[in-house]
Amino acid sequence: MTVPKEMPEKWARARPPPSWSRKKPSWGTEEERRARANDREYNEKFQYASNCIKTSKYNILTFLPVNLFEQFQEVANTYFLFLLILQLIPQISSLSWFTTIVPLVLVLTITAVKDATDDYFRHKSDNQVNNRQSQVLINGILQQEQWMNVCVGDIIKLENNQFVAADLLLLSSSEPHGLCYIETAELDGETNMKVRQAIPITSELGDISKLAKFDGEVICEPPNNKLDKFSGTLYWKEDKFPLSNQNMLLRGCVLRNTEWCFGLVIFAGPDTKLMQNSGRTKFKRTSIDRLMNTLVLWIFGFLVCMGVILAIGNAIWEHEVGTRFQVYLPWDEAVDSAFFSGFLSFWSYIIILNTVVPISLYVSVEVIRLGHSYFINWDKKMFCMKKRTPAEARTTTLNEELGQVEYIFSDKTGTLTQNIMVFNKCSIYGRSYGDVFDVLGHKAELGEKPEPVDFSFNPLADKKFLFWDPSLLEAVKIGDPHTHEFFRLLSLCHTVMSEEKNEGELYYKAQSPDEGALVTAARNFGFVFRSRTPKTITVHEMGTAITYQLLAILDFNNIRKRMSVIVRNPEGKIRLYCKGADTILLDRLHHSTQELLNTTMDHLNEYAGEGLRTLVLAYRDLDEEYYEEWAERRLQASLAQDSREDRLASIYEEVENNMMLLGATAIEDKLQQGVPETIALLTLANIKIWVLTGDKQETAVNIGYSCKMLTDDMTEVFIVTGHTVLEVREELRKAREKMMDSSRSVGNGFTYQEKLSSSKLTSDLEAVAGEYALVINGHSLAHALEADMELEFLETACACKAVICCRVTPLQKAQVVELVKKYKKAVTLAIGDGANDVSMIKTAHIGVGISGQEGIQAVLASDYSFSQFKFLQRLLLVHGRWSYLRMCKFLCYFFYKNFAFTMVHFWFGFFCGFSAQTVYDQYFITLYNIVYTSLPVLAMGVFDQDVPEQRSMEYPKLYEPGQLNLLFNKREFFICIAQGIYTSVLMFFIPYGVFAEATRDDGTQLADYQSFAVTVATSLVIVVSVQIGLDTGYWTAINHFFIWGSLAVYFAILFAMHSNGLFDMFPNQFRFVGNAQNTLAQPTVWLTIVLTTVVCIMPVVAFRFLRLNLKPDLSDTVRYTQLVRKKQKAQHRCMRRVGRTGSRRSGYAFSHQEGFGELIMSGKNMRLSSLALSSFTTRSSSSWIESLRRKKSDSASSPSGGADKPLKG
Repeated sequence: MTVPKEMPEKWARARPPPSWSRKKPSWGTEEERRARANDREYNEKFQYASNCIKTSKYNILTFLPVNLFEQFQEVANTYFLFLLILQLIPQISSLSWFTTIVPLVLVLTITAVKDATDDYFRHKSDNQVNNRQSQVLINGILQQEQWMNVCVGDIIKLENNQFVAADLLLLSSSEPHGLCYIETAELDGETNMKVRQAIPITSELGDISKLAKFDGEVICEPPNNKLDKFSGTLYWKEDKFPLSNQNMLLRGCVLRNTEWCFGLVIFAGPDTKLMQNSGRTKFKRTSIDRLMNTLVLWIFGFLVCMGVILAIGNAIWEHEVGTRFQVYLPWDEAVDSAFFSGFLSFWSYIIILNTVVPISLYVSVEVIRLGHSYFINWDKKMFCMKKRTPAEARTTTLNEELGQVEYIFSDKTGTLTQNIMVFNKCSIYGRSYGDVFDVLGHKAELGEKPEPVDFSFNPLADKKFLFWDPSLLEAVKIGDPHTHEFFRLLSLCHTVMSEEKNEGELYYKAQSPDEGALVTAARNFGFVFRSRTPKTITVHEMGTAITYQLLAILDFNNIRKRMSVIVRNPEGKIRLYCKGADTILLDRLHHSTQELLNTTMDHLNEYAGEGLRTLVLAYRDLDEEYYEEWAERRLQASLAQDSREDRLASIYEEVENNMMLLGATAIEDKLQQGVPETIALLTLANIKIWVLTGDKQETAVNIGYSCKMLTDDMTEVFIVTGHTVLEVREELRKAREKMMDSSRSVGNGFTYQEKLSSSKLTSDLEAVAGEYALVINGHSLAHALEADMELEFLETACACKAVICCRVTPLQKAQVVELVKKYKKAVTLAIGDGANDVSMIKTAHIGVGISGQEGIQAVLASDYSFSQFKFLQRLLLVHGRWSYLRMCKFLCYFFYKNFAFTMVHFWFGFFCGFSAQTVYDQYFITLYNIVYTSLPVLAMGVFDQDVPEQRSMEYPKLYEPGQLNLLFNKREFFICIAQGIYTSVLMFFIPYGVFAEATRDDGTQLADYQSFAVTVATSLVIVVSVQIGLDTGYWTAINHFFIWGSLAVYFAILFAMHSNGLFDMFPNQFRFVGNAQNTLAQPTVWLTIVLTTVVCIMPVVAFRFLRLNLKPDLSDTVRYTQLVRKKQKAQHRCMRRVGRTGSRRSGYAFSHQEGFGELIMSGKNMRLSSLALSSFTTRSSSSWIESLRRKKSDSASSPSGGADKPLKG
């Protein structure tokens, strides 16, 4: 990149020479962006992206090839395409090509239609956006241009309520001082207005003639996705001016409350920050997906083994037997030996037996998941009436994993709490305000508070604001200087925007609820923030309007955790006001405030103990000379091209020191409705909840007690606050020792073996008696997450019932989640509501976003979203558990029915000379998976339930099988396969044995190939239909219609294929006219079908009956109690109708029986601890689950002797 010759030489002094020598690398990586106003020819040299966006993937010409290419990247689709190619080779194919191509085309077509529909809407959206109109300054004239034709370097005019077309540098506006107001909801979900300001040198360019002559050039950072940062420099009029994010209008924002503004296009189209943030998120797969992929590989290996066995059989048969019949059964021309015949037979059997892995499996799984997602979206019990917000499943791939969650990682503010802040208490110069005392001097309890403070003296007070301590208002009225300075700080140190719709009606637009609460408090106590300009802030102090000159804003960020303003009062005095987190600010106070600091710290600890959010307030006076020198260094740092943020942070650090302590604020953030009940219920479901919050320790602990995560009944709450690696390690070691010591002393002298090896420690700790909790601070967590200590931390934390991490950064939240994912191999769920939770949400297996007060960035990054934390219990215990149950039952049945169907060919191979002849008609093979058996299993997979939703919530222990992965695993898979093979054996050999000797009604031989095929096929369809009837736990009209309808469709198609009509139309395809009618007219055939069905089904019925009576699981018990309840309700209704009047004795007998039933059924004690139900009905079932849980957590070895028994207490 060279300096253009037309560049004025006078600019050379203003622009750093190295920046001119940077070139755009040939591979397209941009090192810096340069844009010159009103010079398209110059800007086109850099080949910047146009403002046309394209989110669509296809067009009419590319759709078919690109979509097919994408679909065939799926291993399953490629596999079936390979089979189709094999079927086109006549020497090895004994099936017509359509048996594979019909289901393959069906699957490809369904997927293609879905992709085409999605892309159509993307095209429609792109066209709508690209064709929006914008006013562009071209050759000194404002012209209407489509957004797609806007270029980098163009000057655009925006009007009120218009969307910003590209990333613009704000040049001027209709508002004084170049201010404009924007709404950024499309970028970060925040609906509060934000202010942007043009730099002073361009703010006067409101006239089109002046703008047409503007030829400034911007050098800035290359395109990136950082919404809150921008670093650049404007070169104009032999000078340079620093540019920041406050000068930028980003694409996707909407101009509000501003008549017009002009902006210079810096980034266009795909280079805008909005489009840079629209990258794909990481694709998440469920554990069932991963297991299914493994099982499919095993099945394919099994298929190859069967093919090899049958191929060897064919080679032997051809060598020993087939050679004798060469005259009658000659080999094909290409076959010259028995070995080659076996080789061809291998591929033939691969084709025939491929239905053990049907292509319809993958389509069915997606359909079921889609249905489950709609159930979540349609759930009225997860709809928030207040916000009119439904629950939303933003992905369809993770539904069944919702039924397997073991760890929940939750943010606190806005997730467990409402994020609606109320100014509750404060500490001003050593005195605490906010508590109310009765006449005896005792602190009044909540509910005993008198009338709130009367703010009628202040006409600008917010009538919704309530405060109960009148002494604070008295201090303000008598003119206490510290109190005045306290509220002056709150009215000046913020970024709130004020809007006055009517005289005296102020509306504050705050970027955070905390800021809004503090400014509102100052407003009510007589320090009313009225308005601001880029250089001034106007405050009405006790009725007097005072305008302060705003010299600098040192803004808040997650690293600084504080905010400062530097103002000059009307007397010319310069003062810095600062508010921030106590851990940050207390280290920056002047040493003379130590005594005041001690008192304030006591107040802070008291406030935090009540669960309040605290901030510390401080100030510093600056002399004119020092400020001028500091401001110059700040300007130089803001002009730096590289490391600008670091240099500014260092400058800010310097001035925010030696401050004088003023006091502290305490804001209440109330718990959301239903949080304690939800946490208690999820804990009963054996889900461990970790709270990861940025609040201080005392606040987080108090909220932990409020939401019942921490209880007084806990054995001990460990608090880790070490500042060094050694301190943290020692505190963790002591915690583990205490837990192990308590386990050794548990009842009757029972002790655990002391095996503290790294492979064993976790399982020992997780089996400890008693309930423990762990609270760890952010600085301690930083050490605990180091590679040499992370296992010790994890072992200690996982042994605790609750874990609270305080003062954590967004990165630490993600690291904690990743740690559990890495070592525990458990399903994790992260839930949060703010941008600081995004990394945690993306890291967890399942991310849930709360649509709350902090925008929708968490929602946009999530897999599921809703508006209140309490809905989480329904998402997991109802939808998640049902989804897992349904998917597991679907997979078990699917593999069963396909092995039962396919293995008949294997047995038939031993009786047909291993010739790869099929048992069934080829049309039956084609339609079996896509017509005859597809809808019943889909209905079961979408609608099935084991217990109603109310019982799922009443008995959270029902959730445990999903955590232990009991319903579908390798063991269950092999059981399904064994059942399928057993069914196939009976399905083949019973008809084979009967047909060997059976005769028709007229005495002729019954046995022929087509009759045998019809009999076996009919038996198969009936057996698998009866089996799915047994598997279905919840019958709906749809289940009935699909199961019995599929049977009816089978017989209709069967008779149609053997009818005269089809023979007349396709004589070469349907040659066996009347075969079905003749075969099914024979009583022997129906007896054979009934016998086969009974023998296949009876073992299943007998096994389930015995298991239900001898070893029922918890869901069986809950269903039984449900039936008992219904019967007793019916008896009560019957007795009320009869009006029975019995004797006292008979009444007692009846009530005695009823009382015993109520003891079991009432669920009062079970709702508190549903383990009581399982132990009441079947202690063996409970211990079985507990032992499985220990086996899962201890993969190395299981505890010996008595360690296998679950501990009580």
